[in-house]
Amino acid sequence: MLAFSDSWKDMDMLIFGEKGYPIIIFPTSMGSFTQNKDFHLIDSVSWFVNQGLVQIYTPASIDNDSWYNEKLHPSDRARNHVLYDRFVMEEIVKPAMVASGHNKVALAGCSFGAYHATNFGLRHPEVTGYIINMGGAFDIRDRVKGYYDENVYFNNPPDFLPGLDDHRIKEIGLILGTGTDDMCMDANVKLSDVLHAKGIPHFLDVQKDAAHDWPVWREMFPKYLGMMLNN
Repeated sequence: MLAFSDSWKDMDMLIFGEKGYPIIIFPTSMGSFTQNKDFHLIDSVSWFVNQGLVQIYTPASIDNDSWYNEKLHPSDRARNHVLYDRFVMEEIVKPAMVASGHNKVALAGCSFGAYHATNFGLRHPEVTGYIINMGGAFDIRDRVKGYYDENVYFNNPPDFLPGLDDHRIKEIGLILGTGTDDMCMDANVKLSDVLHAKGIPHFLDVQKDAAHDWPVWREMFPKYLGMMLNN
């Protein structure tokens, strides 16, 4: 359960597998906690789950109460996202590490879910082993229409990443998966440029003719998961 300043919000989540490396995968913009199951992204990596290599957590997002709620002032949107960040850490990541016996987790997501994965992972390198992005966009400023404060800055990877000085970021296995027909390809290339400038190892995978859609991501996810586990 997530506590806002004036209310409480029930948070749902599915868990797949009984053991293995914990992977937290976020839904796309305003997607439900069942979305990655409904669109068969979880099915695409069922072999890894059935072999006990990974355990997958699919938390709900609060996009409708944060970045995508245009009825709220941008400062409130950003503040609510900070509460979500804390919720993910305390109620999902830490319990997942304890349950699995691992001291780090993987964060993954498609489209806006990749924003969540990347933002959380870079903000918390102490608990992040891997970040798997598929068709992601990472600049949150278009959701706040010119408003800017500390919470926006520290949740906008293209802004806060250049100033980060934490050697643990270079230890994260970071994948940027996109395609030449993906509307978010430029966002991935730009983030890759920032990572290169910081000397942060990563894999930018631009697939020819790949679009911004679930069939592409269902092919990417098992490929990237295999890379992660063989690292």
